[in-house]
Amino acid sequence: MSIEQFKLGMDGKLYYGAESALLAAMTELTIVKDVTVTQEKGEADVTTRANSGYRGTTGTLKECTIEFQMLFKPSDAGFQAIRNAYYNNTLVSLCPLSGAKDAAGSEGIKGDFSIIGFTKGEPLEEAQTVDVTAKMSVFEEYVEVAS
Repeated sequence: MSIEQFKLGMDGKLYYGAESALLAAMTELTIVKDVTVTQEKGEADVTTRANSGYRGTTGTLKECTIEFQMLFKPSDAGFQAIRNAYYNNTLVSLCPLSGAKDAAGSEGIKGDFSIIGFTKGEPLEEAQTVDVTAKMSVFEEYVEVAS
């Protein structure tokens, strides 16, 4: 019996690029700390009298939010891309993967995102950071890197 492999959070990668960028042209955002990808569906009530008194529900539109924390480093090109997307109301291509974009088995969602949150933190004894909230505007693909 083989042992199932698992991935550590530190092995994940967050890639960014210009709007509609191909994954091959995207760059790793190396100043990122924690990343959370939330994917949810809306719901529609499809209850009928024939459902024996149970409410029937089906999924509708999907949405994706990426929340991440990055170091406050204005000289970094990735920082500039995220900051500029926020202040200029433009889209940025993001792809959070479970591993490197060229590593077999890496997977994650890819699309163009609107940066809707850009919150700077200045803790007394820590590095300054920015908490970023990105919401998907255009779905491009779910990436699964082949073996």
